[in-house]
Amino acid sequence: MATIYYGLSGEGRGHATRARTIVEGLRKRHKVVVFAPDLAHALLEPVFRDSDVRVERIAGRQFSYNRHGHVRPVGTVANNISYLRRMGERVAELIPTFEQDKPDLVIADFEPLLPRAARLCGVPFLSFDHQHYLVVNDLSSLPFVLRQKAALAAPVVRAFYNWQVETVVSSFYRPPLKAGVQNVSQIGVLLRPELMRMRPRRDGYLLVYMRRHPAPGLFDALTATGMPVKVYGLGQRPAEGKMRFLAVDERSFMDDLAGCEAVVSTAGNQLVGEALYLRKPVLAIPEAANFEQDINGHFLNASGGGRCLGSRVTVRDMLAFMDDLEVFRSRIVPESVCGNREALDVIGRWLPPTPVPTRESQPARAVAMAV
Repeated sequence: MATIYYGLSGEGRGHATRARTIVEGLRKRHKVVVFAPDLAHALLEPVFRDSDVRVERIAGRQFSYNRHGHVRPVGTVANNISYLRRMGERVAELIPTFEQDKPDLVIADFEPLLPRAARLCGVPFLSFDHQHYLVVNDLSSLPFVLRQKAALAAPVVRAFYNWQVETVVSSFYRPPLKAGVQNVSQIGVLLRPELMRMRPRRDGYLLVYMRRHPAPGLFDALTATGMPVKVYGLGQRPAEGKMRFLAVDERSFMDDLAGCEAVVSTAGNQLVGEALYLRKPVLAIPEAANFEQDINGHFLNASGGGRCLGSRVTVRDMLAFMDDLEVFRSRIVPESVCGNREALDVIGRWLPPTPVPTRESQPARAVAMAV
């Protein structure tokens, strides 16, 4: 049995979903300790409470948003100056925990503290996230503006850590790697066991997921379809026509995802992957000023499983998407989206080998029976 530390960022549910999937796959054979900040801690701590998995709170980076839900780059930098200044102190605070548990491997999902503590303690660590596609993938197919933004962001991603034993990139789409990159594995998205057990249905409604604020024009466009709509992410509130606004609940959301005709959502990697796995066409609306979601949208177009719009939605856009649902659905290959088995295989390569029981190490009763 190995001891594994798993550190993850706190922004977005994709990090927490990846962590939960990995932990569930490892906990039967290994001791797992999860280090999570903010939203990620709030999502994972109740799941593993009273279990053999320990969930520890750590400090995390924070994004800044304006009143329209758009990322504020200057505000985000300002919010994180204190975090950067105290990084050395926070890494030092982790050392006693490392010395006590003696982990065999650290897995980092875009979390910078655990990799630095691992390096000081001589523990190998594995980078396991989506963001490192900016570093390892050939992005020459992107439009010029997105290529420029990706080129500016890649050094920031690299600065998080660059001494990992292997880089694992989890994505619903796998662009080619840059020439010469080594120790990189590309895998699909990580899917919760509950979602993988879902049987896709077509119950005649659209599923919408937005964070904080709806995209401009979205409600008018949804109304024009004439279909019932289930909206998550904007809080529970009175219905508007055929639109029902639901509180975020994991089980209800998964069931509604399995039963919808199509998904209209932000362009987060995890949700797009989950939708495609269930053969649901996706109309992606990237969050304003979030270039990573713009890139995800570009790759969604390339995958053939849906369409990406700008930050504003028109009735014409929505109706054109609805007209093409069968075309999108026919292009989706669910088997290419799931990366669960691949993920555990990669992690297993970096764990110490499990000792093979010898005759001397077997329980006395077992030895007697063998004789």
